Amino acid sequence: MPTDATEAQHRADSIDDLDTLVETYLSLWNEPDAEVRRDLIRRLWTPEGDEILVDPPQEIRDAADSLAFPTPPLEVHGYDALEARVTRAYEMFIAPGEYAFRARGPAVRLIDGVVSFAWDMVSRADGEVAGGGLNVLALTAEGRIRSDYQFIEGSRR
Repeated sequence: MPTDATEAQHRADSIDDLDTLVETYLSLWNEPDAEVRRDLIRRLWTPEGDEILVDPPQEIRDAADSLAFPTPPLEVHGYDALEARVTRAYEMFIAPGEYAFRARGPAVRLIDGVVSFAWDMVSRADGEVAGGGLNVLALTAEGRIRSDYQFIEGSRR
């Protein structure tokens, strides 16, 4: 994964392979510059694109359960909502300087237009894995994200 998101941004103009797609996607979540993040979102997703957090945090699951509701997925739609989601994740996990996101193995083309990849959130201090997840991306014919289904894994310590 490049450390320079600007390099990834330029490569995202023509995302033609899975490695570049995942590299660009993860550079977005690690990127400190809000303008670069905004641009990467517009390069990666379609205007009506979305991200669905399939397994929300435990507090949300508990609240739904206490009301006898099934656990709801959390969804954001469109560039502005995606930007708010990415910015909040950046503020929580990356900005303090403790963690970074990185790919865990290669991406896999599941079927035409559907890709999955695993990722880790690692300590910048020692590289220890603090958590991670799996994303399944539904892509347009041009390779842009229509839907991003995110499954968060708990601590792997």
